Amino acid sequence: MQRGPSYLNFDKDDYPWKPDIDYRAHPELYLVGKGEQGVLICEPYKSEIGRHWRFRTQDIARESSQKIFEMFNGYLEANDFVGADMARKYLQMGYTRARRYANYKGGKKFDKEQNYQQLDRGTGDPEKAASAQIFYERWKAAEANDLYATLKKQWKNERG
Repeated sequence: MQRGPSYLNFDKDDYPWKPDIDYRAHPELYLVGKGEQGVLICEPYKSEIGRHWRFRTQDIARESSQKIFEMFNGYLEANDFVGADMARKYLQMGYTRARRYANYKGGKKFDKEQNYQQLDRGTGDPEKAASAQIFYERWKAAEANDLYATLKKQWKNERG
């Protein structure tokens, strides 16, 4: 069975992350979730981190991932797990989105005009593969941070 994009059956009301919550003021409402869930919703982190998130070229990806990694460390130093986790999610998303553009021309994986059939791989931008690798290394460095790993495990055990 052909699987289409997940956003086609997205249930906004059932999604645990909400755009009208200030997650710095109410960190107890934040869930780690899987992968990048909530990354484009959770404020004020979305606005703080998102403005630095770029991957068009290797140089831009290097500068972007470095800035976001510095923010990740700053959030940890401030004992702000939610901020650190959101920065980690932006690093992960830098990798996954750059890979999408490396694999598919224009970053489009599905053809809306053809009942959302998956498009051919290998039609994308090779430079985005290099950008993806840059983000991948920063993402994995963030996940390997001992303090972050400890806080994440504790957070998931206590809050989900």
